[in-house]
Amino acid sequence: MTSYGMVFDVKRCIGCNACTVACKQENSLPDGMFFTRTLSFESGEFPNVSRSYLPTICNHCEDAPCEKVCPSGATYTRDDGIVMVDGKLCIGCGSCAVACPYDMRTQVDGDIIKGGLFGDGALTPFEEQGYSRFECGTFTKCDFCSERVDAGKDPACVATCPTDARVFGDLDDPDSKVSRLIRERKGQQPLPEKNTRPKVYYID
Repeated sequence: MTSYGMVFDVKRCIGCNACTVACKQENSLPDGMFFTRTLSFESGEFPNVSRSYLPTICNHCEDAPCEKVCPSGATYTRDDGIVMVDGKLCIGCGSCAVACPYDMRTQVDGDIIKGGLFGDGALTPFEEQGYSRFECGTFTKCDFCSERVDAGKDPACVATCPTDARVFGDLDDPDSKVSRLIRERKGQQPLPEKNTRPKVYYID
């Protein structure tokens, strides 16, 4: 069995947002849509201040609440643990967005899809080739770049990270890099009290 997951090394993240840009390009995300974000926090008082960064993404929960509440079967989990969305089946009810404790669902804005970045309906070649994958009004999210994973590649955000702050791999393999990092550096899942058993871990 394979169970894919991701580790965020918070100490390595420099907040460059290369992951965010790579994700938007790989998934042809329209203006205002993000599958991954990097939050920033400042602490201390001048002149002794510091800034830290916290990457966020769909956590591909083993017990995914978004899948449980989906009335149409649009949200489902692959055998390798990646939580997917079938836009053809999504009815846009928003139940998944309400159920997700991590706020990782986003709705496809039909006006942006039809109007394009400049709002005049004249889609760029990039938009034309990418927007066809979206269904207006539906809810979508990160799928760990499943097409890249199926081709033996890392998700775009992982491949682009200049500091190796994102690590992707098989959680079921005790010798994989993600498993070793979680074990050796005591990886923690986000909001463990929600009992969703996320496939994303943070190490510091």
